[in-house]
Amino acid sequence: MSPHDMQGSRRETSQVDAGSEGPRSAEATPLAGLEAMLRAQDKDRLPPVDSWNPPYCGDIGMAIAADGTWFYQGSPIGRKPLVRLFSRVLRRDLDGRHFLVTPVEKVYVTVADAPFLAVEMEVSGEGSAQELIFRTNVDDVVRCGPENPMRFAPEAGTGGLKPYVLVRGRLEALVTRALYYDLVEMAVEDDAGRLGVWSGGAFFAMT
Repeated sequence: MSPHDMQGSRRETSQVDAGSEGPRSAEATPLAGLEAMLRAQDKDRLPPVDSWNPPYCGDIGMAIAADGTWFYQGSPIGRKPLVRLFSRVLRRDLDGRHFLVTPVEKVYVTVADAPFLAVEMEVSGEGSAQELIFRTNVDDVVRCGPENPMRFAPEAGTGGLKPYVLVRGRLEALVTRALYYDLVEMAVEDDAGRLGVWSGGAFFAMT
């Protein structure tokens, strides 16, 4: 299923689609070196980043803001194809830190919240047969279920909840507020009286 096949869903625009082109002088920059290496990879499948164990090369100034914008040395990366390219080699390790990983190097990425945003949702079926399909801001399509669960975390300072869906590995997407309101509207109680949503045969409690 292509991201462009999703119907009847909400869309949000992030700064990741606009803005500065970022540093372009460039063959000498670490960013340009990473880009050149990644463009040589197989584009038809996700790289096996969890099996790679390259040497750690430090912090080159990569960061992902809470709104999903990627930055390099303080400047937003405005080219969405480049952001998507980097997102394919993003990894979250057991200690919770995020890295860009290639077969020959590993660089640190500062992540303010989740590395991805779930910006679009399709709902099919009803009750326990319901299925939620999300599209992220880097065009991953995620079918929420036992292999890609959803969790609801307390939001500091508001008393509300923030929903996250697992994309792959340990990488999560924060569900945008507009979609969160949709989830609240479709919430039901399970046999234990918990409020939550069904997807892929699994129940995800909000409390």
